[in-house]
Amino acid sequence: MYLIGDQPPYAEKLINALQLIPEQLLDGLSPCGEPISLDAVNDLYEHVGNNRIYLLQSGLLHAVIEDKPLFYIQEGDLIGLRQGLNTAPCTYRSDEPLILVPYDRELLFKHIHGNSQRQEQFTQYILGQAALMSDALAYSRPPEVRPVTGFQHFPAGAELIRQGDDADHVFIITEGHAEAFVQGIKVGDVQKDEIFGAMALFTREKRSATVIASAPTTVMMIPKEQFLALMQSNPRIAHSLIESMARRIDLMNKELTQYKQATR
Repeated sequence: MYLIGDQPPYAEKLINALQLIPEQLLDGLSPCGEPISLDAVNDLYEHVGNNRIYLLQSGLLHAVIEDKPLFYIQEGDLIGLRQGLNTAPCTYRSDEPLILVPYDRELLFKHIHGNSQRQEQFTQYILGQAALMSDALAYSRPPEVRPVTGFQHFPAGAELIRQGDDADHVFIITEGHAEAFVQGIKVGDVQKDEIFGAMALFTREKRSATVIASAPTTVMMIPKEQFLALMQSNPRIAHSLIESMARRIDLMNKELTQYKQATR
């Protein structure tokens, strides 16, 4: 997947990283049928079923949303993972022949969730693509009505989120580093590729911590509705994220306990 037009540096790095993931997700899993060859198409799903996931082995697809071509699906990308997750209907078109390799949806998800590393890669892949899509949609709109989504850049010392604020997005650091504070006390570090800000979306409460960039930092922002739709469509990812957040909360509690003991 890549955006139409010049690629911003942050998008190019993310796209290159995401492009390596499908091969790893599919390692050890057999296709559920023979490769499908198609000529130019105006709507891919008029020619293939929507109950499968496809690897684009050859060709190039234009992803069109609201009659606007916003990004391309390139060779090596997976098609069909985001069904039900898009904020707007997406149509795939092509001006050239295509070859698609079909995979059974249920078997693929079982394969992914049977291995924790694949599960983390899948979460990174689908959230990364969601962020790129959100960015493309945002920049297709006039600046005065453009939503705050996609990617944001923060200088060192800037607040990424503030304790007590409403939760509208989930964040993933693509470049840089940040620190988490509760009531002004540092309780942990937020590393590159780490998901943060999700707990408040699950609990529907205010932000429980302030996160501050400790270096120039770029984050990709997943809108709340898109993130919750992803979790609802794939509860195993939600379970994995909740386990990860529970471990992080335990570490934060230990940090707070050590701080209180040190200040007595």
